[in-house]
Amino acid sequence: MGPIPLCVLLPVTVLAVVLAVAAEENAVDDEYTWPQWKVPLVRQRHTVPLSSPNFSAHPQAQLSGTCGIECQRRLPASSLDDLEQFLSYETVYENGTRTFTSVSVQGLNEVASLSQNVSSRSRQKREVYGTDTRFTISDKQFSTKYPFSTSVKISTGCSGVLVSPKHVLTAAHCIHDGKDYLDGVQKLRVGILKEKSRRGKGGKGRGGRGKGKRRKGDKDEEEAQEKEGDDGKGDRKGKGKGRKSRSRRSAESGKPSFRWTGVKKTQVPKGWFKGVSEGLTADYDYAVLELKKAPKVKYMDLGVIPSVKKLPAGRIHFSGFDDDRPGNLVYRFCSVSDESKDLLYQYCDAKPGSSGSGIYIRLKEPGKKKWTRKIIGVFSGHQWVDVNGNGMQQDYNVAVRITPLKYAQICYWIHGDSSLCKVA
Repeated sequence: MGPIPLCVLLPVTVLAVVLAVAAEENAVDDEYTWPQWKVPLVRQRHTVPLSSPNFSAHPQAQLSGTCGIECQRRLPASSLDDLEQFLSYETVYENGTRTFTSVSVQGLNEVASLSQNVSSRSRQKREVYGTDTRFTISDKQFSTKYPFSTSVKISTGCSGVLVSPKHVLTAAHCIHDGKDYLDGVQKLRVGILKEKSRRGKGGKGRGGRGKGKRRKGDKDEEEAQEKEGDDGKGDRKGKGKGRKSRSRRSAESGKPSFRWTGVKKTQVPKGWFKGVSEGLTADYDYAVLELKKAPKVKYMDLGVIPSVKKLPAGRIHFSGFDDDRPGNLVYRFCSVSDESKDLLYQYCDAKPGSSGSGIYIRLKEPGKKKWTRKIIGVFSGHQWVDVNGNGMQQDYNVAVRITPLKYAQICYWIHGDSSLCKVA
């Protein structure tokens, strides 16, 4: 066989290079794409009435005695009966009545198991040390725009996130201390950030800034939005040049205000109650509130991912109402230091009041170029964690992950029909 003509060889070579580049691009795109999960079904078995709660518990500034990631590694795997008991739940209604619902779980064996990645052992305390890495989103121009507008304030002193037109996801300890409901739950309310007032729009009158002029704090909010939208795929040039520290505070002008709405009912998993799930209590620190009236605000969907640390950026985001910035929304992003299938340890600076915030990431929709933010966890807050099972405790930043099972339960609470919750 003679030599292959150049006119034939060149197109073949070019085609091979193009295919190789396309394959590499697809592999990179897969890293930035939301995985699809077939989730189990959580179905209602029986619902029975209970006596009304005492509503006698008081909010806790810090949780203690939590069996964390290291402690849970020594525990046996939960059986199906255990999981059905943990996922059974109580519902408290606005009139003070209460019910208990037992559930069944179907299709659990069809769910791909989440990775139990073990990473760096380094930790950071929740308190702010050195440079404060939080952004205050104090201007309505920014705080009432998506995704910041999905963050809500709970009247018991916590934060939450809108996960449907009229449902809020928050931490269970913001509602229940494990033994009883908090004293503020009987008249529970949720605060939604108000839209920017039309009064004084433009001009230099009341509330106006004058056409073309920027308020002193606007640049900080714009920087926060820029950080929030950048998930590691290509760093911007000039990053850090001529910029001040991320800890810059925005101006107090245009401070947000809230529109409060009542809560129709509250649902808490039984796994959160004392003496039920033993060392797994921290895994069930989540609750869902159904609002009396749906606010006209865009919500954020739930998502499930196998590992946060394996994401290209490995970064999470959340916004809440930290107590040391009263009335202001506080945004932050950070990396994850360790994870199990149910919990996350992370480095975000936070203060009391931010517990219950929705932790989210931003990935591409499968087969599309559209990037979407989804809630992958609930910020549980500062907890004193039992590390080695010997009574020695350390304080960590803890978040509860949305697993396929928790997705199925929360989705059922929202829709009331488990057949609508087959795929995450």
